[in-house]
Amino acid sequence: GFVRSDGDPRRASLVISLVDLEAPKPFRRGSRGTYVVALFERAEHPEPIEESLKADYPMLLRALANIVLDYVPGKGAWFTTMERGHYGVHADTDEELARKVVERLVPLASSRLVIDNEFRTDLEPELWDGDEITESIREAGVRLGKLNLLPNPFPIEDLLSERELRHVKRLYGIGGLSYGNLSARKDERRFWMSASGVDKTKLEVPGRDILLVSGYDAERGRMILSVPPGIEPRRVSVDAIEHWMIYQEHPGVGAIVHVHAWVDGIEATDVNYPCGTEELARSVAELVRRAPDPDHAIVGLRNHGITVTGPNLEEILDRIEPRVRREVPMT
Repeated sequence: GFVRSDGDPRRASLVISLVDLEAPKPFRRGSRGTYVVALFERAEHPEPIEESLKADYPMLLRALANIVLDYVPGKGAWFTTMERGHYGVHADTDEELARKVVERLVPLASSRLVIDNEFRTDLEPELWDGDEITESIREAGVRLGKLNLLPNPFPIEDLLSERELRHVKRLYGIGGLSYGNLSARKDERRFWMSASGVDKTKLEVPGRDILLVSGYDAERGRMILSVPPGIEPRRVSVDAIEHWMIYQEHPGVGAIVHVHAWVDGIEATDVNYPCGTEELARSVAELVRRAPDPDHAIVGLRNHGITVTGPNLEEILDRIEPRVRREVPMT
């Protein structure tokens, strides 16, 4: 479905950037949403998985890529995503390996991001300082920190140098325990949700750290946020589209938690679409729909984490605490 672009590569929708492992150069995509694959070659692939992730993950930053593809001749190719998904594909021939790589890559590169926000200063005055729901989200964020579910099993701090860490925090807006997200229903169509790139143990200011999602503009691919006047809001979590779909379909769902952890024996998505894409949201929503009890579901995002539904955040955390483990299996 892709055709070669012979013009300015920054105008392409997909770029495969061949990277020198010893001296990688970043691909400057400008302000466009070009999907960049950083492809490089190693003689051997590091083992075990913790070591291979530490070796490959920094290349995402150094190459300014969406995904890293580590090719080891005669052995296979390993993918690494910004969400720390890390997995390999193998084949007997290079031709077969290329086919498998393309099968994995095309759905990711062609997925539709829904990360734009439209802020409307139409939040009711009585909600400017929050309510009991925003307080429950704040308390749940603190509790997640105490459960040690945040940050993720392979924290960025262990994968990047101090200089690289400063750069990636500026580039992606990451700070503190910013992984995962929480939301809770306000009414039939609206829900409060944690902001993107904020420490989940410090969700302090409604309208900035906790945002009211009031709509979804499907045509323009953006979430609608109701905020108070006179405050500079953060962007809502990139998974807002996923939560929106679940709340709209299941009136009995009162809260949703997403963490980069795992529960054994759960059903998981087949394709590791990037966070914030419509395709990932639909995949997760379908798993929730198929669950024996969609209002109390635990579903997996392959090579990524879990999404959990429940009547409220306290019930969700009570339910997953005895079962959850921090190590996400990579397949």
